Amino acid sequence: MNDLRAERLQVMLSPEELAAVDDFRFKHRMPTRAAAVRELLKFGLAAAGVDAGAGVKSSSFGVFGRGPDGHTQGEPDTGKDD
Repeated sequence: MNDLRAERLQVMLSPEELAAVDDFRFKHRMPTRAAAVRELLKFGLAAAGVDAGAGVKSSSFGVFGRGPDGHTQGEPDTGKDD
């Protein structure tokens, strides 16, 4: 398993939603449901204008600032230069 994928996300889907994921997976010859879901998430983020390409860390999209030990307790970064 890729060390960068240390977080597990459990999602409950309706039978219709699962069928749509599986249809996408098989149409695009993807090896697993997880790969199909990751690809669909990438498409969704891109459609929303979020650059989730290679080299962008998932922590860049978090609600809280992150430090070397995980979430920080300080003020979130506003993106403004001081």
